[in-house]
Amino acid sequence: MKIGLTGRPSTTAKLVEQAKAAEKDGFSTVWYDSTALGDPLAAMAVAGRETSTIELGTAVLQTYPCHPVLQANRVAAAAEAMGRAGLTLGIGPSHRPLVTGLYGLSYDSPGRNTEEYLHILVALLAGETVTFEGSEWTARGASVPVARPVPILLAALGPRLLRVAGELADGAVLFMAPAKAIETHVAPRLRTAASGAGRPEPRIVAGLPVAVHDDLAEARAAAAATSQVYGSLPNYRRIMEIGGAETPADAAILGDEQSVTRQLQNLLDAGATDIQAFVVPVGLDRRASRQRTLDLLASLTG
Repeated sequence: MKIGLTGRPSTTAKLVEQAKAAEKDGFSTVWYDSTALGDPLAAMAVAGRETSTIELGTAVLQTYPCHPVLQANRVAAAAEAMGRAGLTLGIGPSHRPLVTGLYGLSYDSPGRNTEEYLHILVALLAGETVTFEGSEWTARGASVPVARPVPILLAALGPRLLRVAGELADGAVLFMAPAKAIETHVAPRLRTAASGAGRPEPRIVAGLPVAVHDDLAEARAAAAATSQVYGSLPNYRRIMEIGGAETPADAAILGDEQSVTRQLQNLLDAGATDIQAFVVPVGLDRRASRQRTLDLLASLTG
């Protein structure tokens, strides 16, 4: 299985340490959200120089507060600073409460906003000079120094953004999408869009909370406590509902080693190409609980 971990660094040194450990244990990727260390890109570049093969990805950077030309420059600079291939950009429009509440920006047309953003960003990171006049974003004669390719994944859960991810990006990075939602909703739309645009088979990264624990009720409580916010956001509620899950705890991958392995395989059988494990510690000995989950995941990466 191609399994990556969600990074939770408190310092740049911790981020580097976690990336080196994940590489040693055979994990394919470490994923960092936009809040990691305030902005993960600089620390990811440092970690890239301290590792040799592991992919370092964002899941995800936000589009709204950063113009696509600036975003492309930031990402290209981080990719060059890494000194090797291996940086993957996961990007998305975030959610209305953050965009309107924190930034004071309009969230009236996230689909159109994201599609225009991707038109500019993808072309820039492909080394093209871009002139694009949109209703949401504009770039005039923009170009970016690109030292090496940067794959782009879009945080896509709804029909429009799944189409955009297939047509313009290298695939989709998901969160809280159960296997049923991937099989019936995500994969068909994404693959159809990619095929129609003449693009390669898209990558589908399935991100979910994961905990190996014998007491299922205790594991569900831990997953609910760490994932509560996702149940309040409409985009996640919709994809969970499509997948037959009422709450984040229902969507989480929980149980003993055999059960968790089976559920992870279900994600791949449904169409996911990668798994992003958000490891949830359970019980009083959180360190031992986390290690038990990591041990299983590491054993499956081979």
